[in-house]
Formats: sequence, C-alpha cells, structure tokens
Amino acid sequence: MSVKETKHEKFTRIAEARTNKIIDMIQLLGNCSNTTVYEYSTSDIDKIFAAIENEVKEARKKFNKSDGKRSNRFTLG
Repeated sequence: MSVKETKHEKFTRIAEARTNKIIDMIQLLGNCSNTTVYEYSTSDIDKIFAAIENEVKEARKKFNKSDGKRSNRFTLG
C-alpha cells in the first residue's frame, strides 16, 4: 500500500532539489572568477549577473500572483 504524497510534500521535495541544483551551479560559476585560469571584463560579469537577477525576478513574480488583479493597468493620466 503506497501513501499518496501531498501537494506540499511534492513541492518541498522538488523545490529543495531544484534550489540545491541552482546553488551548485552558482558555486561552479564562482569558480570562473579565478584569474589565473580565466580572463573577463567587468562588462562580462555585469551581463552574467544581470541575466541571473532577471531570471530570479521573473521566477519570483510567478509566486507573487496578486489574487487575480492585474498589476500593470494602462492609464493616460
């Protein structure tokens, strides 16, 4: 007899695994800072972290749904 996993348990299991993968990848990215092995500019670094920060913002937006209300309404005034 199998016990059915709740939605929260499933979320916890998957979110923890995915978060740990992201943390691992960020730590690997940090290894690229070794200037004896790699060469980069501040512009390169700015582009990398801007892309990462943008994706984090987009992911967070998905969790911050505003009860069906549209947050960006067009007005002329």
